[in-house]
Amino acid sequence: MRFDGTKDYVATEDLKVAVNAAITLERPLLVKGEPGTGKTMLAIEVAKAIGAPLIEWHIKSTTKAVQGLYEYDAVMRLRDSQLGDARASDIANYIKRGKLWEAFESEQRPILLIDEIDKADIEFPNDLLQELDRMEFYVYELDRTIKAKVRPIILITSNNEKELPDAFLRRCFFHYIRFPTKT
Repeated sequence: MRFDGTKDYVATEDLKVAVNAAITLERPLLVKGEPGTGKTMLAIEVAKAIGAPLIEWHIKSTTKAVQGLYEYDAVMRLRDSQLGDARASDIANYIKRGKLWEAFESEQRPILLIDEIDKADIEFPNDLLQELDRMEFYVYELDRTIKAKVRPIILITSNNEKELPDAFLRRCFFHYIRFPTKT
């Protein structure tokens, strides 16, 4: 499993080294750069090049880390139980799986793109540390631990709008993509 660029994405040597090191050593790759430098496109092209499924999690300012794991809709379950809906007897019907859960359950090693992590609140990256390190998380409502079947290849993008926590940065490989220059 090696990334050497694609016909649609010309990668510099140092970017190829960073991607391949992250894949080999199974650590997240944090890619920073100005908007439009091809950070998101990199994940798409890496997935194509190595034949891996791509799972995209686009972060907004309101995104919480727990949404990447799962969300439990207690209000919907209460409403359904009041209406006598038989679905209300199974709590699993009200659990919405997040992108990390999707990546952890993939049979084939996926690419998990966490896009524009710097848009979220400052605690967002730290809230994912344990899950990204252990490749598992606990679902309280189901009394079940979700473990990664295969460790996903994690690419994280940042537009460098705000600093990320040191504890998070220590766990990632880092690469800065510059705008191409005429040479």
